[in-house]
Amino acid sequence: MQREKMTLTTKVVLGMVLGIITGLVINYTGVNTPESFVGDYVVGGLFHIIGTMFITALKMLVVPLVLFSLITGVLGIGDISALGKVGAKSFALYLLTTAIAIAVAITIAVVSGIGEGANLTTSAVFTAKEAPPLSAVLIDIIPSNIIDAMAEGKMLQIIFFSILLGISILMVGKKAAPIVSGIEIMNEVMMNMVNIIMAVAPYAVFALIAKAISNLGLYLLVNLAGYVIVLIIALLAHLYGTLMGLLKLFTGLSPMMFLKKMRSVQVFAFSTSSSNATIPVTLRSVTDRLGVNNSVASFTVPFGATINMDGTAIMQGVATVFIANAYGVDLGITGYLTVIMMSVLASIGTAGVPGVGLIMLSMVFTQVGLPVEGIGLILGVDRLLDMIRTAVNVSGDATVSVIVAKSEGKFDAEVYADPDAGVLTEADIHIDEQVEQELAEVIEKLHDSK
Repeated sequence: MQREKMTLTTKVVLGMVLGIITGLVINYTGVNTPESFVGDYVVGGLFHIIGTMFITALKMLVVPLVLFSLITGVLGIGDISALGKVGAKSFALYLLTTAIAIAVAITIAVVSGIGEGANLTTSAVFTAKEAPPLSAVLIDIIPSNIIDAMAEGKMLQIIFFSILLGISILMVGKKAAPIVSGIEIMNEVMMNMVNIIMAVAPYAVFALIAKAISNLGLYLLVNLAGYVIVLIIALLAHLYGTLMGLLKLFTGLSPMMFLKKMRSVQVFAFSTSSSNATIPVTLRSVTDRLGVNNSVASFTVPFGATINMDGTAIMQGVATVFIANAYGVDLGITGYLTVIMMSVLASIGTAGVPGVGLIMLSMVFTQVGLPVEGIGLILGVDRLLDMIRTAVNVSGDATVSVIVAKSEGKFDAEVYADPDAGVLTEADIHIDEQVEQELAEVIEKLHDSK
């Protein structure tokens, strides 16, 4: 009976804990060697297959979910000027949190003095990819082929098309009622698909984390302990200090309730290391658990997953100080201000670009005169730290969503205050026999009418 009452969030957290323990045991005992049974068939086989299938399933939902949810959101707002205000507030808040994030990170890193007197060498080679110019990013917001944009998961292009289509449907008026009804139904269908996939999340989270931890060399954590610890402290300071402070300041809502309801989303983000793959889970939690109206969340969540770089900005700040100290380079106040400005601008200029974190870091290093090859020093632990900063990123997406929704009157305070609101249960993924029978009768009537 106790197991049946266990919520999905509890199961996911349990899967994460067991995954960490399993991964540490495998790594510490050294059984995860190349061509070994555990390495080939457990870590590289079972864990890899389960984890990859889960992430792929989440990515499968992203495009149709964002498309139908955002169109439904535009139709729900009904006022184009209101949509513009939502977009402007979201953009401003995302840039603000990014600027604060890197400023806090640099401050903590400078005070800690990480990298000073370090004698670190690395065999890892890092080749910096060239970031596209801002003009190209702005031009690419408009898709030349929406099918191609959907196939490649280009989120800014999908957002642009969805908003434009939603506005166009509004302009048609009453005649578009059947299309509106169909889109709303499809949005509900996609949310049910999210519920189905989330049912297997605890097992997938276990597999993903067990694989990541078992492959992580513990000696790297020892050699780079200062960098890792300072970065984690900066990430947690931003999450619990900056984001929760802004939430309390702008909304007056309880940060504790927010963190409690976002726990499962943070675990998903931690295990997948992908804000985009976590969009379905984030969107469901923001609307059903936090009380944000879909008309706001459908825009702020996918937009944030693309442009919100809080966790990445913190990594850039700490990494810049670490590498500068390791190489004996004194950046000074001017250099650090340049890093802050560059990181904020790069978060816009590299929006939606794969491998954006390291691209942005190479841009910052080049601008302040640090050797780009120094990035090779931190590549070994970047996978683990990427998991943590992704969890911070999705928390930022949700925080901005709540703030914007509250300011626009698109927020349900009762849902937010209810600790059980939106909790996924067995009933949410159970096919009701009566509903199934009703649908069968409808389909039968349609066949008979032909």
